[in-house]
Amino acid sequence: MTVPGDRFVKRRHDAPPGFFEVEAAGLRWLAVPGGVPVAEPVDVSPSQLSTVKLELAPPTGAAADEFGRRLAVTHDAGARHFGVPPDDWDTDGYIGRIGLPHALEPVKSWGEFYANLRIRPYLRSAYTQGAIDGHQLHVFEQVCTRLEAGTYDDPTEQPSRIHGDLWSGNVLWSDDGVHLIDPAAHGGHRETDLAMLGLFGLPHLERVLRAYDEVHPLTDGWRDRVGLHRLHPLLTHVVLFGGSYVPQAIAMAHKYG
Repeated sequence: MTVPGDRFVKRRHDAPPGFFEVEAAGLRWLAVPGGVPVAEPVDVSPSQLSTVKLELAPPTGAAADEFGRRLAVTHDAGARHFGVPPDDWDTDGYIGRIGLPHALEPVKSWGEFYANLRIRPYLRSAYTQGAIDGHQLHVFEQVCTRLEAGTYDDPTEQPSRIHGDLWSGNVLWSDDGVHLIDPAAHGGHRETDLAMLGLFGLPHLERVLRAYDEVHPLTDGWRDRVGLHRLHPLLTHVVLFGGSYVPQAIAMAHKYG
């Protein structure tokens, strides 16, 4: 990564097909009027992505309030269906450096999408790598069964336009407020982004959540589902970094299975 002049450049000469292109598509898709600003793409190629350079600043409560309000607007921009990729993209994407399946056709429900495109693909990889055993695999499969049965579906919740990898490292605080970087953008559940914000800690998180709720009131019991929405990022970490994340993931799976 380099910062030449007014641009921030990410380079990867061994990038898999579409690695930077889908990131740029995601940034453009998330840049909705009144939503959270993003790192604006300037130039993209198969081996690099250039964005407008951002000047960082310390997090403030006022910026957190504005972030929460704007994130609700971003989510409310919506998506055609759960799992849909960003506009101008018609295949799978990436989260971190591993693949992220997209639903190119509508799926029946959020639970079906989450079970089959956000949990099971990474379960298979974790099991193949030896990071989880057969008993642990069964526990996760019980969660998937409940998801497919609609246990955690809310018929009033329409697909949201989500960042998809909204941990604190992808939230940049600047003089003119928060900007988002490195998305795994898709049509998903708003609670997924909110759960991810707190997974590794975010400054002023409660202010962000309170301001969000003022713009788009969250469904009763949403805090009880935070662990469910964290299963996907935790499983991607198991695949990427090994078994140290398994205890946390399996504890959450026991709660929802």
